[in-house]
Order: sequence, then structure tokens, then C-alpha cells
Amino acid sequence: MDTRNRAMLFEGLVVDIEQMEVRIGDKGWHTFQVVRHPGGVGVLPLHDDGTVTLIRQLRPSVDATLLEIPAGRLDPGEEPAVCGLRELAEETGLSAARLDPLGVILTSPGVFDEAIHIYLATDLAQGEADPEHYEEIEAVRMPLDEALAMATDGRIRDSKTIIALFRAKARLP
Repeated sequence: MDTRNRAMLFEGLVVDIEQMEVRIGDKGWHTFQVVRHPGGVGVLPLHDDGTVTLIRQLRPSVDATLLEIPAGRLDPGEEPAVCGLRELAEETGLSAARLDPLGVILTSPGVFDEAIHIYLATDLAQGEADPEHYEEIEAVRMPLDEALAMATDGRIRDSKTIIALFRAKARLP
């Protein structure tokens, strides 16, 4: 990619905004703004009985409480699997003996560079949740098929959760 005139417009707590000019083939130079994000991890915990644990939490950006997979932001240099296990334990109290990758998704590549690593967690054990001081999280356990129905009919709207549910279902016998 051929770029010029790169400048950081904003440096925030979670994201930065960079502006640059990008050469688009014979179309010439065009200005783009990109929201830079360190990336994240989402984990779908699947219990031996075929249920999954999701979390319900407030998302101020969309002024709604959403049902999602446990997830969080990568720390600098942190391995995605390590982050996934940490977030799973913090938000649900669950630990997993097995963590299988379900791929990496790009949340909105027209504007964001955020990549989310998605995992399926199995061989689970329950402990005590320890969410961040600003988080109010409710763990919700339900059959996988019920969660898939909610993703299909729009009751689950979070993209990482929808993708995790359908990718997990596709892998199961």
C-alpha cells in the first residue's frame, strides 16, 4: 500500500485515529482515517452438556445491554490465547483445559484495524468471576441451539458472538 502524509489525529485510552493519503491504483491519492485498536480476543465457553455461557453487559457506544461471548482487549505483546483465558476467568469465573481457535475476524475493515481472535473453550471448570471495577457483568448459560436461534433472529446482535456461535456449531459433530 502506497501512503503519504500520515498523521495521528487522536490518541485515546482504547483507540487512536490516524489520517493518511492512500494511492488507489489509477484513481490517485485519497484521504482515509483509520481507527487503530490493539485487537482483542473472544471466547465461547462450551460446557459438556451442550450449553454455552454468554455474558450480558452494558455497551454505552450503542446505548444497550448486549449478550456476548466473554472478550477483551489484548495487552501489548500478549498472546491471544493467554488473553482469552484471562478474560474468560475474569468475566465468568470459568477456566478451560482446552482452547481451540475459531479464526480471526476484522470487525469493520473500512474504518477499524481491529482484529479479534476467537476461540472455543471446552473442558471447563467453574470458579469465581473477577470483572474489572467498572464492569457489571451477568453470566448467562443456555443451550447452544438457543443461542444460535437468538443470533439468527437478531436477539444477539454482537458480530463476534454471532460468528463464534456459528463457527463452533459448524465444528461440532
